Amino acid sequence: MAPFRSSGNGSGTDRQVSIDIVNAAVEFPIFDAKSRSLKKAVLGRAGGRIASSSKVPVIEALRDINISLRKGDRVALVGHNGAGKSTLLRLMSGIYEPTRGYASVVGKVAPVFDLAVGMDPEISGLENILIRGLFLGMSRKEMEARVDDIAEFTELGDYLSMPLRTYSTGMRVRLALGVVTSIDPEILLLDEGIGAVDAEFLAKARNRLFELVERSGMLVFASHSDEFLADLCDTAIWLEHGTIREYGPLREVLHHYKGRDVLAEMGR
Repeated sequence: MAPFRSSGNGSGTDRQVSIDIVNAAVEFPIFDAKSRSLKKAVLGRAGGRIASSSKVPVIEALRDINISLRKGDRVALVGHNGAGKSTLLRLMSGIYEPTRGYASVVGKVAPVFDLAVGMDPEISGLENILIRGLFLGMSRKEMEARVDDIAEFTELGDYLSMPLRTYSTGMRVRLALGVVTSIDPEILLLDEGIGAVDAEFLAKARNRLFELVERSGMLVFASHSDEFLADLCDTAIWLEHGTIREYGPLREVLHHYKGRDVLAEMGR
């Protein structure tokens, strides 16, 4: 396993918030070799690549990834389903380690792409606020001080006293966003599940996220919503088949990815 280095504790005033990934690859072994031909057909469509040089075939979910991000960066991840966007977010969060190359993350990371992590369906929304806050590195006292703000933002009302299993997907997204945007994470990683909320709340979440990014942290956001990306991001990474095809200003990357100037079409 190649090195992954994370520094998420300590004072944010004496360090440079950063993500540095050098020549990194993420591979997953395929132990069921009998179904290899089927997996090859499926994964070919999904963007993974099967390498057969070793005794155990592996899926190359990411390869030759080189990224250097700093505080204040607002980066969009674009690419077709299966291009590697979610895998890259999980590499940045430390959930995955590079199998080759090197990844270093300095700063408190708040991942919003797996709503099940740090949340218990059998306890109330209020209790889950505390648990998810602890999962993200906050103390119980710090989270208790933020409950009223989170409750106001989520607009969940009496549902906050009900078990999480009674929530719709959109309500869970609201709760997760309420917690994450209340703790001022230094590095915010968003996957496109945010789209599960209604349009009115999405506008509210957009404003809160924009304020958060402007105030302190780094944002890496994977989404198919051009409008949302245009509101929150100024640079973009285009992923294709697990590699970076282009990395640069949002307008240029989206133009090349979509084949048209989508920002101009939105009047941007």
